[in-house]
Amino acid sequence: MHIRHFCGNRGDILLVLITYDVNTENEAGKSRLRKVAKQCVNYGVRVQNSVFECIVDGAQCRMLKGKLQEIIDEEKDSIRIYYLNDKQKQKIECLGVKKGISVENTLIF
Repeated sequence: MHIRHFCGNRGDILLVLITYDVNTENEAGKSRLRKVAKQCVNYGVRVQNSVFECIVDGAQCRMLKGKLQEIIDEEKDSIRIYYLNDKQKQKIECLGVKKGISVENTLIF
């Protein structure tokens, strides 16, 4: 499992938006969904059903990503992390399926 370092340095404060889609066709999927939500709640605020806003430092960001990667089934579930801070380029990181598009220019929300 390789975690790219979009999270920045330990002291950097980051605003990240985390969205997820967990396959809940069976009990294992429902359990993964609850675990993903629980991890996100530990680091941020739920703003919609599967969307969290998190203000974290670099170390917390890496820790959260690692925990989420351990929980999801990478062949069935999808997590998208949008980095919205000003100090680094706005980026989107995808975990699991549904990799999405490559973003080269500024994101507008």
